Amino acid sequence: MFTGKAPKYKVYRDHRNEWRWTFYAANGEVIAVSSEGYKAERDCLHGITLMKTSADATVLVEE
Repeated sequence: MFTGKAPKYKVYRDHRNEWRWTFYAANGEVIAVSSEGYKAERDCLHGITLMKTSADATVLVEE
């Protein structure tokens, strides 16, 4: 777990030797995890970039 003043991404290899990421809030709580494993680290890092750029996505509320 990470703690500090800023949110952080952790990039790591899983049990299948695939790359994954976990996004931590500044308080160390997990906010999001990658939904897939990546064969290449660069693809995992690209997934993080996509998450960052889609942070202003529309919020849909279903009732």
